[in-house]
Amino acid sequence: MTPSAALNAGLSDVAKNAAPMTELPEITPGTFSRRYTKKGVDVYSMTEWNFRTTTITDDGGKVIFEQKNVEAPVFWSDLALNIVASKYFRGTPGTPARESSVRAMIHRVAHTISDWGRKDGYFATEEDAQAFEDELTYILLFQCASFNSPVWFNVGTEPRPQCSACFINSVEDSMESILTLAKTEGMLFKYGSGTGTNLSPLRSSKEYVKGGGLASGPVSFMKGYDAFAGVIKSGGKTRRAAKMVILNVDHPDILDFVESKQREEAKAHALIDAGYDGSVNGEAYSSVYFQNANHSVRVTDAFMESFVRGDNFSTRAVQDGRIIDTMPAKEMMNRMAKAAHGCGDPGVQFDDVINKWHTCKGTDRIQASNPCSEYMFLNDTACNLASINLMKCVDDAGAFSAESFRHMCTVLISAQEILVDEASYPTERIGVNSHKFRPLGLGYANLGALLMNMGIPYDSAEARGWCGAITAIMNGAAYAQSARIACQKGPFSEYELNKESMLDVMRMHQDAVEKIEKPASGPAWRLSMLSGMIDVARAVWKETLQEGLKYGYRNAQATVLAPTGTIAFMMDCDTTGIEPDIALVKYKRLSGGGTLKIVNQSVRPALERLGYTAGEINTIIAYVDEHETIEGAPYLKDEDLSVFDCAFRPRSGKRTIAPMGHVHMMAAAQPFLSGAISKTVNLPEDSTVADIEEIYVTSWKLGLKAVAMYRDGCKRSQPLSTAKKGNPAPASASVAPEPQTKPKPFRRRLPTERQALTHRFEIQGHEGYITVGMFEDGTPGEIFLKMSKEGSTISGLMDTIATLTSMALQYGVPLHALVKKFGHVRFEPSGFTTNPQIPMSKSIVDYTFRWLASRFLSEEDRHAFGIIGAQAPKQEKTTEAPAATAVMQQEESGKFAFYNQVDAPLCSVCGSITVRNASCYLCPTCGTSNGCS
Repeated sequence: MTPSAALNAGLSDVAKNAAPMTELPEITPGTFSRRYTKKGVDVYSMTEWNFRTTTITDDGGKVIFEQKNVEAPVFWSDLALNIVASKYFRGTPGTPARESSVRAMIHRVAHTISDWGRKDGYFATEEDAQAFEDELTYILLFQCASFNSPVWFNVGTEPRPQCSACFINSVEDSMESILTLAKTEGMLFKYGSGTGTNLSPLRSSKEYVKGGGLASGPVSFMKGYDAFAGVIKSGGKTRRAAKMVILNVDHPDILDFVESKQREEAKAHALIDAGYDGSVNGEAYSSVYFQNANHSVRVTDAFMESFVRGDNFSTRAVQDGRIIDTMPAKEMMNRMAKAAHGCGDPGVQFDDVINKWHTCKGTDRIQASNPCSEYMFLNDTACNLASINLMKCVDDAGAFSAESFRHMCTVLISAQEILVDEASYPTERIGVNSHKFRPLGLGYANLGALLMNMGIPYDSAEARGWCGAITAIMNGAAYAQSARIACQKGPFSEYELNKESMLDVMRMHQDAVEKIEKPASGPAWRLSMLSGMIDVARAVWKETLQEGLKYGYRNAQATVLAPTGTIAFMMDCDTTGIEPDIALVKYKRLSGGGTLKIVNQSVRPALERLGYTAGEINTIIAYVDEHETIEGAPYLKDEDLSVFDCAFRPRSGKRTIAPMGHVHMMAAAQPFLSGAISKTVNLPEDSTVADIEEIYVTSWKLGLKAVAMYRDGCKRSQPLSTAKKGNPAPASASVAPEPQTKPKPFRRRLPTERQALTHRFEIQGHEGYITVGMFEDGTPGEIFLKMSKEGSTISGLMDTIATLTSMALQYGVPLHALVKKFGHVRFEPSGFTTNPQIPMSKSIVDYTFRWLASRFLSEEDRHAFGIIGAQAPKQEKTTEAPAATAVMQQEESGKFAFYNQVDAPLCSVCGSITVRNASCYLCPTCGTSNGCS
């Protein structure tokens, strides 16, 4: 069957579900249908099981977690099992009480939730309760979806567990409230949850207190909150603190807030330059403030319009609203963009857009968000999250099953709703509001993998159409089930107060379906699929609004797009949240040592969907394997290149997804979400302040609720200690003689006493030393290679290579040319090295020349040759090499390998280098995340 025929075969499901509804069917409260399971059949018998040893090692190979004889489904990857066993199994390790099976863990959660549902009257009959439990068990077991981490940590282990990952806390302008917030945040960090607060109610440093003196201002109190977060992050039982602080754009201290993190970053740079440890947990960054929170400015339409027109904008006193300062809005925006350019903060939240889509306007405005900005709702509320693995909705014919997706949404919303009443909350106020409004956060992961599998470029109208249709179906299905639960249990208690705004927002969601982006051209079968999905979205929203009008809604909020950090690994997702894939080439670490390079598993199905033959596909994949980019691959058509664009530029290629491509994808999803989207727009290092301003304005115009940006290299935090940064070494040069009729070769000899440095390396256990002698200008003039025993074959070969290289350098052959020729030469021994700058080496020769590039070539050349964040040596007379700078690493575990930003920190658990995941960091080795899921 051809790709188009296979996908067309799946259209019947879409067409069936797109049938228009003429009359609302009568609801029987508490009924559940089966889609994946059969009555009387044990769900756990639907797959094969095996026993494995789960192991997590640190960056040096030391075992930091191990559990033997762990029972797991055969199709779960080792990475997924390692993360689940180390993070989510309950009980003291080494005791009989310790969970030792995925079966036991899933049963603990699914059965507990189902029993709570039975107790609380969510099911019409026991048969419905068992159907729900079986379907939920199947969804979790077969990696179709996952709850946020607190559910796995706590459900089934205590009577009233904390189940929410996201919290919003309020603060008032009193010392009692300020200190109470510190206590509340500390308890949330302890139990692995994140919190956000808008500090705008605190009077500014330009206003007076009752005693007559000037107030401290919110930025001053932020220092105290940051210090507590920094202390508690290492004491928590699960992960570091996740925290958001927000200030309104018209607050008198807004510029102090905007530039607060940038000032601290400058201090850290000065300390690093002075020789202090620049690692993420080193002395330099530990000595400055604001390293434990994300900062966001809450801007209004009035401010954005003033910026566009070139008008002035005023800040106003908190106490009486009088004007404090007036300045051009362009100046304020420029300073915001400069700060973000310099350190990644602040992000921006668009207040009027947020509150336009607010379902509970009758109660209060939305003032704040959780740390990653996806949960936006009333102060003093909490949200439990769950995310669906979109690739599990693709059927055997390769088509996306809308019906399967809707069914998952129905089951998960019911499960999340059951959690609300049985969970505990950190404050009485949050508990009361959680019961009043019952906000939930259903989302998805693996969108990037789904699009590539279907042969659709991430940055395209077609991809945005799919994103819009999928998100619309999810949001509509979630609220439809919320209405059905309301038929049985009643709507949320403040529904009547907010009925008008709730229904207005539901109609806005429905209207947005007609604005889903549709491509002007493309393969007929794909266009037909997308058209069918949009028809499904229309039908779902017609049903949702009809049921809501009749029964109301049980939940004031239902959907968000979270970063899906740790749980994405648990589901064996290739991509997290709404993100595209990171790279086409990944490295799998083998349990017995060594590595296996693999091409992204989405490449083959993508090529099949695009119509390439088996032989052409094998040739293209072999090319990607060798060159680590698909650019230039034989048979590949130019028009198909964009399908394989990823978040980061490949080592040997030039293509990547443009920053605005990320913004437009967020805009495709935003109209169909109760909350917002946790995503950071990654910018290349050479991006300008004007580029950031453009993204702010475009995001506002496109209707995003929030946007955060991160410019690669804007921070100086490093995984290892860094030496004082010197000027880049000049390129290798030769002193040419006067022009002659017949030029003669000229050998530039080194002085008798010369500057030198020695580097020790290790490749898969094979140890060696490189010594480089330098000319007066600091460029390399000779090398010595010491490997194995004197007189051995390998020692002789290394001496020969070193001598030939030395002669070439002294006769003026550019080092760049030598690295280009000998870098990436492949022969044994090869594999992992102990140098984070060159984590993988194809041979000793490959390592030698790429190490020379890391020390003596320009930044552009280092990047081209796959050198990770190395710096040129300081031009000082010394016989010691500067300390190695490990600023980026290609890291692999299980199915994942990541190309990280140049300042990705070390994982606090296993020591591996993390990858940026939305506004947080995620470890691809052990799954540790400081985000919300």
